[in-house]
Amino acid sequence: MTHGVRTPVCERLGIRHPIFGFSHSVDVCVAIAQAGGFPVMGLARELPQEIPHILAEVQQRMGDMPYGIDLMLPSKVPEAASIDELKGALPAGHVEFVDGLRRRFEVQPPVKPSFFTTQVRSEALFNEQIEAVLASNCRGVATAIGLRADLIERAKARGKLTFSLVGSVRHAQKAIDMGVEVLVAQGYDAGGHTGPVGTLSLLPQVIAVAGDKPVLAAGGIATGEQVLGTIAMGAQGAWLGTLWMAARENHTPPALLKRLVESNSEDTVITRAHSGKPCRVVRSDWIDAWQQPGAPEPLNMPLQQVLTGDVFASMHEHDDARTIYEAAGQSVFAIRGETTVAEQMATLVQGMESAWSRLAKLAA
Repeated sequence: MTHGVRTPVCERLGIRHPIFGFSHSVDVCVAIAQAGGFPVMGLARELPQEIPHILAEVQQRMGDMPYGIDLMLPSKVPEAASIDELKGALPAGHVEFVDGLRRRFEVQPPVKPSFFTTQVRSEALFNEQIEAVLASNCRGVATAIGLRADLIERAKARGKLTFSLVGSVRHAQKAIDMGVEVLVAQGYDAGGHTGPVGTLSLLPQVIAVAGDKPVLAAGGIATGEQVLGTIAMGAQGAWLGTLWMAARENHTPPALLKRLVESNSEDTVITRAHSGKPCRVVRSDWIDAWQQPGAPEPLNMPLQQVLTGDVFASMHEHDDARTIYEAAGQSVFAIRGETTVAEQMATLVQGMESAWSRLAKLAA
């Protein structure tokens, strides 16, 4: 039985299962913790003034259960910037193209303020996010894009375990040199910002350079069999993100959930149209429009978000079946309908046990 598969990083964090779950939903994170996994709360797209309230709720609901927080800290962003200033710097051709798409898809203006309509990724914003995270009682701090030596040092000084998502051996080496304690080898299969190397090829290479540092596998993972397979390769656990969008606790807009259910791995594509950096998303008419002949090259981060952030906010707010998309990995194959986090975790653990039994029979 694999109930006992607890790797050293599980012991260190006090979790029952080697399953790490990334989500933007407080409800999902609480449910993952209750089911024995290690939740990682994504705070890269939350309004700065909301982060203290979100963290207060997380701390209150988590109690003593361990959890992590994930930030995105890309380099080459402005020191400080307002979205209105940057709107004035957008190329006229891009503005015209997006205005044409707004008309074509009858995009309604978003009603509520959101990160995508009011914020710009900047050093000033990152510093605000970092201070809030360091002041929290989270047990882990992860960075998805970008490394900050000062953040790693300050997090470690407060007893927080530091994680870095890496998409290449070069990134892994950089993270090791900065003192990151856990490497998350995130392959090409992953949803969101991802690199060019597949998970199965990347994982052994990162393990080889990590030495005695724990490595987690990420990218395209949605079954217990995959989790156990990566542990057999030397990982100390698996990091899953896409799967939780099928959980009731995620409050996924109905049109997006339908799209995820109906999509296969091939329906996810890597595009710069979302953020300006290569990002794997589940396709929609909006994403396809950026691949059509005559479409301009997406702008670099953070300008692409300034250009299209209102549309992304609108499609989610109005649950627009034609345009709605989200960052999603090739693991979307495992989404077959709405479920709950508890059911998903039970299925993952059962999958690990089935795989273990099969291996035991083969070994015998």
